[in-house]
Amino acid sequence: MKKLIQQLASKHLPQPIRGRKGATDEGPRNLARDFQNPDMLVPPSTDAGTVQNLKFSFSDTHMRLEDGGWSREVTVRELPVSKNIAAVNMRLKPGAVRELHWHKEAEWGYVISGEVRLTAVDQNGRNFIDNVSEGDLWYFPSGIPHSIQGMEQGSEFLLVFDDGSFSENSTFSVTDWFAHTPRSVLQANFGVSGYDLAYIPAKERYMFQLEPPPPIEQAAVSSPEGTVLEPFSYKLSLQEPLVTSGGKVKIVDSKTFKVSKTIAAALVEVEPGGMRELHWHPNTDEWQYYLSGEAKMTVFAAEGRARTFNYQAGDVGYVPFAMGHYVQNTGDTVLRFLEIFKSDRFEDISLNQWLALTPQRFVEQTLNVSPAFARRLRKKKSPVVKWKHEE
Repeated sequence: MKKLIQQLASKHLPQPIRGRKGATDEGPRNLARDFQNPDMLVPPSTDAGTVQNLKFSFSDTHMRLEDGGWSREVTVRELPVSKNIAAVNMRLKPGAVRELHWHKEAEWGYVISGEVRLTAVDQNGRNFIDNVSEGDLWYFPSGIPHSIQGMEQGSEFLLVFDDGSFSENSTFSVTDWFAHTPRSVLQANFGVSGYDLAYIPAKERYMFQLEPPPPIEQAAVSSPEGTVLEPFSYKLSLQEPLVTSGGKVKIVDSKTFKVSKTIAAALVEVEPGGMRELHWHPNTDEWQYYLSGEAKMTVFAAEGRARTFNYQAGDVGYVPFAMGHYVQNTGDTVLRFLEIFKSDRFEDISLNQWLALTPQRFVEQTLNVSPAFARRLRKKKSPVVKWKHEE
């Protein structure tokens, strides 16, 4: 917003003009959007053809406000290309609870800020409890009942689900089930009297306020079946990153986070002047969430088609299966974003490495490049690299 105000004050308005092509836009227009999307207003000359929309912002979603916080979602309804993955951005105040519930879909969570208390029970009666802090993850397989509660500072987090048509409004909540089950059935099931059930909620609570929970050692419940065999949480914040010339990457999939069978991810940090190298994913689509900074991404869709998008914090990006792309840091701060995949493993193919491991003379003749170009190719992947912008 500060940059927008400065640009408006200078009366330097962006216009859809590139060289001799285009013309001024006299309005009406949304200047805030135009300033945020310079490569969409004036696409690079290499963009061509029709490529579906690959961007949606959480800022454009409906905000569900509750006593304990808020939630908002991006599903296939908001981003039609995203048939594999949907996501919810949620905030819990200190002590607030996302009530006991479960989903048809698996849930992968990333803590953006603060800390939460997680509880769950698996199908064998083994239970789980843990505190998960900023930069860490959790994963609940489909059908596993669980809860989330904000600790002393509360928490904001991202929830990712392995079905694009998922909606947070369609979860199975224990209070909703109680409210729609005859009292006589509840009495018989739990062996209690009607008096014991006199004050159960009349509808789903979804999110509500409590005091922050006590230490785990005071709250933990002993199960005769023991605890879950593999933890539902993962300390990504403690994982050593792969450091390259332009930034660093942390990769987490079922090899490192064993319980996460349907979601793999990479946390990417790109320094100013860096970019996530030209690559593609050979196994599935890529869903992105931008945590901080500014970026642009060009997606190559074959058949002479390519399209460039701009992204800021809170935006969702998407790359359909096997389409080539890069992500470039266009700001003056570190760009941080998540790459999410509906898969048990992270896989990508580097354009640079592919060419480096192909006979050099063949590459030169195919691309009509010099031997110097071929000698610069890298035989090892470097996911985040430096770049130099040349007019």
